[in-house]
Amino acid sequence: MKLGTEDKKRLIQAAIAVPLALIGLIYLYVEVFGGSTPPPSPPPATTVSSTVNNRAATGPKGASAKRLTTSSIGLDPTLHPEVMAAAESLVYTGNGRNIFSASAAPVMIEKPIASARPNAKSTAPAVYTPPPPPPIDLKFFGTETSGGQRKAFLLHGDDIFIAGAGEIVDRRYRIVNILLNSVVVEDMPNNNKQSLPLAVQ
Repeated sequence: MKLGTEDKKRLIQAAIAVPLALIGLIYLYVEVFGGSTPPPSPPPATTVSSTVNNRAATGPKGASAKRLTTSSIGLDPTLHPEVMAAAESLVYTGNGRNIFSASAAPVMIEKPIASARPNAKSTAPAVYTPPPPPPIDLKFFGTETSGGQRKAFLLHGDDIFIAGAGEIVDRRYRIVNILLNSVVVEDMPNNNKQSLPLAVQ
């Protein structure tokens, strides 16, 4: 008996689920394939009062061009020979020089009141002076002599260097000459020589 009631419940559930699934599939099909929204209706035609008119436009026989409006033509996409004829009959009549004619006299330009350049009188070219080389940031604070050669004690930041004449310090500075109270150092990248005095501590 229990088996029969379960079958009836399943049969009722299937009878309800199948039509609902069928309705959902039909709705989905209509939305995807056939449910295109209708195109928007075109706006109502308005009469535009723009005219093909030119004061100086004259026809081939001297007659004034025919006034044509969009309301008289309508919004028809076909060609209208009368509009094209009116546009072709326009004659260029400018107020100044005709830029398309080589024989037309050039327009005289008024003499400027003042020069556009602020310093027109000083026409001397500016002389470029290169910037001075950077100072050598070594401190000379003593010497020592060992083996007949004098060496200098140099300080660069927290680094201390001991170098003799001709040696390179910090991969940039070459010691040229060492005296008792000064040392001559060359900044090799900038080709600059400076004499560093003995720093008194």
